[in-house]
Amino acid sequence: MKFRLTLAATLLLGALPLSAHAQQQPWLADRRYGEGIGVRVGNLELHPGISGEVGYDSNYFLRANDDPEPVVAAYRLRVTPSISLSTLGAQRREGATPAGPAVLQFRGGAYVSYNELIAADSAHSSELSDQRHVDAGADLSLNVFPVGRVGVDGYANFIRAVQPSNDSNTENAFDRDSARLGAGATWRPGGGLFSWRLGYELLYNYFEDAPYQNLNNYQNQVNMRGRWRFLPRTALLYDGSYTQISYARNSVQNDGGILTSRIGLNGLVTNHFALLGMIGWSGTFYDARAGVAPAQFDSIAAQAEVRWYISGQQGLAETSAPVGLSWVALGYTRDVQNSYLGNFYQRDRGYLQLSYLLGGVFVTGVNAGLANIAFPESATTRAFSEQRLDASVFGEYRLTNTFGINATVNYLRNFADFVPLKMPPPSTDDLAFQQWQAFLGVRWFL
Repeated sequence: MKFRLTLAATLLLGALPLSAHAQQQPWLADRRYGEGIGVRVGNLELHPGISGEVGYDSNYFLRANDDPEPVVAAYRLRVTPSISLSTLGAQRREGATPAGPAVLQFRGGAYVSYNELIAADSAHSSELSDQRHVDAGADLSLNVFPVGRVGVDGYANFIRAVQPSNDSNTENAFDRDSARLGAGATWRPGGGLFSWRLGYELLYNYFEDAPYQNLNNYQNQVNMRGRWRFLPRTALLYDGSYTQISYARNSVQNDGGILTSRIGLNGLVTNHFALLGMIGWSGTFYDARAGVAPAQFDSIAAQAEVRWYISGQQGLAETSAPVGLSWVALGYTRDVQNSYLGNFYQRDRGYLQLSYLLGGVFVTGVNAGLANIAFPESATTRAFSEQRLDASVFGEYRLTNTFGINATVNYLRNFADFVPLKMPPPSTDDLAFQQWQAFLGVRWFL
C-alpha cells in the first residue's frame, strides 16, 4: 500500500507543475479581476483587498474510488488578504507633466491565504485535523524604458503552495516553496515595429517535507522573444528557451535540459476576430544515470488559438493574452515539461476560455481543457498516458466599486485507470479520480 500511495502522489505532482497547480483565486492570478479604483500614494497606486470564502471539496486527497484509503470530502474556509502597489496607470497620468509614457514602470504585490478544513463525515475528522494550512505569494516587477529604443526589465516572485498527497500524513505532503528571479533587455528599433528580448531566469523549488527533499532542484533558463509587426494589426512572433535542471545530490532524478524554439503569427483579422499560430520544436537532454540512457523527447511544439473579442479591438494583440476583459477563445497547445515521475512528460491540451465583463458590475471567467499527458518509461513504471479534464468557472457581482460577491467552481478528473508497473504485484495500478470544489465568498477591494 505504501508503494501505491507514493506512486499515485508522485504521478499527481509530476503532471501538475506549480503554475498550473496553485489554485489561486482569479483576483490574485489576474490584476484585472482584483484591483479596484485604488488610492494614490505619491507617484504610486495602492490596491489593498481581503476576501473570505466558504466551500466544499469532494476529494481533498485526490484518491481513486478503489484506493486502500477512502475518498474524503471536506468543508473549507479560506481567508485571503492581499495588497498590490504600482506606478501610476494611464488614467491617473493623463494631463501629467511631462506627458507621454512612463520611463519606469513598477509593480509589486503579496497575499496570504489561510485555509481551514472540516471533515464532511465526522469519521474522517482525524485525517483532516492537521490539514489546515497557509498559502502565500509575493511578486515584484520593474521595467525601465518600456517603450524606448533599448529597455531593461527585472522580476522576482515567490509562492508557497500546499499540496497534499493521497496519504493524509502531512509528513508525506508535497508542500513546496518556489522562488523565481529574472531579468532581460529589449531592443526596439524603428519605433517599436520590431522588438527582440534576451533574458535569463533562475527558479528554485524547495520541498518542505523530508521524503521529497531529494526532489529539490534549481533551473537556469536563457530565453529569447521577438516580434515584427509587418502589418498594422499582424505580427510575426518568435520565442525560444533553454532550461537546465539540476537536482539535489541524493536525488534519483536525472539532471538535464529542455530546448524549445517556435515561430508564429498573431493578428486581428477583424476588430473582433484574432488568430494565433506558433509551431516549432522541443527536445530534452537528460543525463544518463549508472550508464543507462534515459528516454528523451524530440518532437513538435505548437500552439493554435482563435479568439473573438466581444466588444471589439482596434489594435494589435501582441501575444495570446487578452487585450480586453470580454472575449472567448478556443485553442490547442503541445509542449514538454520537466517531471518528477520519470524525467519529463508530453502534454497535448485543447482548451476553451471565456472572460466577460457586463456593465462594469458583473465579471465572469471560464477556463476548461482536456489534456493527454504522456510519460516515458521510469524506474517504477512503463511508458503510459493519462487523460485529464479540468474546468474552472468564476463569477463576481460587484455591489459597489469596492465590494463584491463571488462564486467559484473547479472540476478535475483523471482518466488514467491502469498504470503499468514494473514491480509485481500488482502489475497495474488504478489512479483514476475526480474532484469537485465549490466556493462562495465576499471580497473588499480598492
